[in-house]
Amino acid sequence: MTRFLIRRLLLSIPVLIGIVFVVFALARIIPGDPCVAALGERANPKTCAEYSRAHGLDKAIVPGFFRVDGKIELRVADIPATLTANQFVDYVGSVVKGDFGTSSKFGLPVTDLLLQRLPATVELALYALLFAIVVGIPLGIISAYRRNSIVDVGTMMFANLGVSTPVFVLGLVLAYLFAITFKDTPLALPPSGRLAAGVAVIPLAKVWGLEGLGGPLRLILDFASNIYTFNAIVTFNFSLLADTFRHMILPALALGTIPLAIIARMTRSSLLDELGLDYIRTARAKGLRDRNVVMRHGFRNALLPVVTVIGLQLGGLFGGAVLTETVFNLAGVGRAVTEAIASRDYAVIQGFTLVIAVGFVIVNLIVDISYAYLDPRVRLA
Repeated sequence: MTRFLIRRLLLSIPVLIGIVFVVFALARIIPGDPCVAALGERANPKTCAEYSRAHGLDKAIVPGFFRVDGKIELRVADIPATLTANQFVDYVGSVVKGDFGTSSKFGLPVTDLLLQRLPATVELALYALLFAIVVGIPLGIISAYRRNSIVDVGTMMFANLGVSTPVFVLGLVLAYLFAITFKDTPLALPPSGRLAAGVAVIPLAKVWGLEGLGGPLRLILDFASNIYTFNAIVTFNFSLLADTFRHMILPALALGTIPLAIIARMTRSSLLDELGLDYIRTARAKGLRDRNVVMRHGFRNALLPVVTVIGLQLGGLFGGAVLTETVFNLAGVGRAVTEAIASRDYAVIQGFTLVIAVGFVIVNLIVDISYAYLDPRVRLA
């Protein structure tokens, strides 16, 4: 197991380097001048020259390639001089030091933006995935067990409806239904934001008397503090927990519907494949109860593709749900990256994308490790 983990982590390094380079290149290939996108009407040759110098955009992008008037230009004669003095080398050096740069749009370090925006997306993604798993897997099992019945057809129709309904449509419908139609009733739910006015969130560093803590541990603690559900649980702040949960219900339902439908369909398909095999018929011939045959034998062996799909869905959710965050006014990763792309804020695009890529790698690693637990025939070594 240890060798497997080390090998996978080492193989992840070139993947992350490749992602960094591709994102770096794509961000700069986008047509348009970053200065014009950031300064708007204040942009002129003088201010743009100052802007480029301040943000290092006057340097070569990669050896020999410069951005001039919003276009990429190759200067062959400058290749030798720009082999080490270019934007990509500067960026990689900063990342190695743990510095993602400063946002040209917000004027804040990208690390601070990550601490502000990423927890909201992580919290929303976990709520949405929990909803998708808790509802989707039982629906898939029931559908497979009642194959070709009215229950099966109804379940798959619901799954297809969930996949085909745009998030922004479902989100607006849910917000209208629970915030307006059910207003002043026990079913009323908040249509936007993460917390109600007046609900305080106390940083964990302050709660635990670690305000003098610095370095990576302080960043991790601040990140955990901004995941309000975790903060509420570890500090026993049940009013914060209840309010956070109420605010997460509607966005989690809107965001989790598509993963729910995919998980339900994959569970049904995988379980049907297992229920048709010889060992299932043998178990039934021995007189085992149908429930035990399906759950203890068929379902466990059908879990591998389901777990793979869950891992992929979680990685995608961590990437940011732009429409969901927009509809429910959540300041998360999706909105931050969208705003950064519109304003050509390279530091934010690169920093957020790298963190999301690391999240994908970690999720895939966890999924691979879970294979050995779910199916003893899988040997990771």
